[in-house]
Amino acid sequence: MRDITHPAERLVQAMARIYQYRMTTTSGGNLSIRDEDGSIWITPARVDKGALRVEDIVRVLPDGSVEGRHKPSSEFPFHLGIYQKRPDLKAIVHAHPVALVAFSICGQTPDTRLFTKAHAVCGEVGFAPYALPGSALLGERIAAVFEKGHDCVMLENHGVVVAGVDFPDAFRRFETLEFVAKTVVKARALGDVTYLTESQLTIGSNEGPEAEEFTPGIATSHERSLRRELCDFIRRGYHQRLLTANAGSFSVRVDAESFLISTQLVDRATISPDQLALIHKGRKEAGSRPSRAWQVHEHIYQKHPEIHAIVNATPVNATAFSASAARLDTRTIPESYIFLRDVAVLPFSWVYDAPEKIAAAMTPEFPIALIENDCALVLGKTILDAFDRLEVLESTAEAVILSRSLGEVKPMGSEVIDELVQAFLS
Repeated sequence: MRDITHPAERLVQAMARIYQYRMTTTSGGNLSIRDEDGSIWITPARVDKGALRVEDIVRVLPDGSVEGRHKPSSEFPFHLGIYQKRPDLKAIVHAHPVALVAFSICGQTPDTRLFTKAHAVCGEVGFAPYALPGSALLGERIAAVFEKGHDCVMLENHGVVVAGVDFPDAFRRFETLEFVAKTVVKARALGDVTYLTESQLTIGSNEGPEAEEFTPGIATSHERSLRRELCDFIRRGYHQRLLTANAGSFSVRVDAESFLISTQLVDRATISPDQLALIHKGRKEAGSRPSRAWQVHEHIYQKHPEIHAIVNATPVNATAFSASAARLDTRTIPESYIFLRDVAVLPFSWVYDAPEKIAAAMTPEFPIALIENDCALVLGKTILDAFDRLEVLESTAEAVILSRSLGEVKPMGSEVIDELVQAFLS
């Protein structure tokens, strides 16, 4: 779809989102977009990032003249340097999200081989040595790393800069890289971190067989209602940080042979009912790009008629367990065990070459699984049921990780578990 959003509007919307999720501060970070005429639209210097308006955005013309009520960001030199070295790039995000800052002050870069999508989106992360913020030297050092082909660059003792072919591409890289950094930090609290091998990355890059298309008839009121409800929960999942903008799949059964599922490259924060894909008897709605997980969902629906909603999600704490040898013990508080039961860990490759094994390994009685170096998979009898379980899963995982700094976890004993099963699960 052709983007008709003005660059200034795009920058204001993005900064509001970055600031809302505490990925920058009132005075920190800057964003830019290079227009088709060579102009660079950039956020201003010394203006509150939490109250940025369209009229605050500055335009720097190709001849260097400036239009706007403010001065451009003091970091403009490195934006200009990147655009000069990489003509393919049209948008830049620089910010100070805490997990990436933690890496920068340790002189490290996040290893994106943690997840296939992260590696595909971000690639290998570069590193630029320290220089005075806003200086020409910093601009030269950052641009030089981008010139080598990196699209994400850590700045020593400073933060991160990412770029893309358009602004959604840049933002997707930025958010994905911060997610990787957070997950690595959490996984390290559990023990050694597991990364994907080259062969696993190759498997993960396989798109799988393309589904045949069909043209659905007029949507029933039931389908329309489900589309609206599913989108409401997808957006809520994003705002709860259970999904990222372009990762995570949510589906709902329409009838015995059909289900709706989220689509690829659609922003989870703004997804609308028309951006879902209808799957019917293994065929996809014409013109749609359903999530790569659609075959997993289809096998589960076929295997378990009582399941009516499925979510693949990437909540940081639960996902950290998927990248660690540590196992998530749900016998921590009654709610955790009642909602989650025992959480299975399933092999990474099953998502790509054995979706039927995933369907066989999960049941309505044991509705949660972690896929190695991939995601959390949650089943529910309704959309609300699946979402509720997802929230409980993430809260439980976070509590267990936090408890590591306090002492040994004391799970509930077998007698307590038996009592819970008899009272709530029989």
